Amino acid sequence: MPGIRVLIVEDDADINQIVAMHLARQGMTCTQAFSGSEARLLLGAGDGFPFDVVVSDLMLPGCSGEELVGLIRERDPRVPIIVISARTATSDRIDLLKLGADDYLVKPFDLDELVARIEVQLRHRGGMSEPAGTGGARAADEAAPLRFRAWELDPEARAFFAAGTPVSLTRIEFNILQTMMEHPRRVFSKQELFERAWGEPYSADDNTVNVHVSNIRAKLKASGTDGYLKTVWGMGFKLQHDS
Repeated sequence: MPGIRVLIVEDDADINQIVAMHLARQGMTCTQAFSGSEARLLLGAGDGFPFDVVVSDLMLPGCSGEELVGLIRERDPRVPIIVISARTATSDRIDLLKLGADDYLVKPFDLDELVARIEVQLRHRGGMSEPAGTGGARAADEAAPLRFRAWELDPEARAFFAAGTPVSLTRIEFNILQTMMEHPRRVFSKQELFERAWGEPYSADDNTVNVHVSNIRAKLKASGTDGYLKTVWGMGFKLQHDS
């Protein structure tokens, strides 16, 4: 993956260096930060985001990993964030997903698995791919704008509007809404939404999709359209056609 710019945020110098060396062997350009405050400085405050992907620990001096995820999401809703941490509790993973992290690896982790996770995130950064075996993805630039009640979604511009107001969505949140708006009368299982939004075989617990749907509803609340997303108990999710 030549030219891919990776920010590695890890206060353990040995782990940081090992990760940087391994990613560099794959052709990536790595910038290393050894504290949360150092990472915050590297992120800068100007226009544009200086990295293509962020790999970050949670327990960091100066600025915690959780704070860092929040800051990154304020700057760029789409840049992939992969958290690496020794924490194993499901609640930690759920909290990070709510904040906007895209993936979570528990230490100790396999370096090749980290590379694979980065590749998956980057592959779907620019658009939504269908999971393997579904006949291939439709390119984003071939997709027409989608409309559902007071929603409008533009796959080419990766833009979403609720009641005429732009809503900032993460890549996965956008993919979930695109999937549902392409088939507005269909009930989607959690497995179907995961495989279409992530573009890979279902391998997560049920909470993963629930958390992302909850995040979408929270962002839609101000527009009064959060009720468009309906939970079908025991089945999954669908779009609500009437008030």
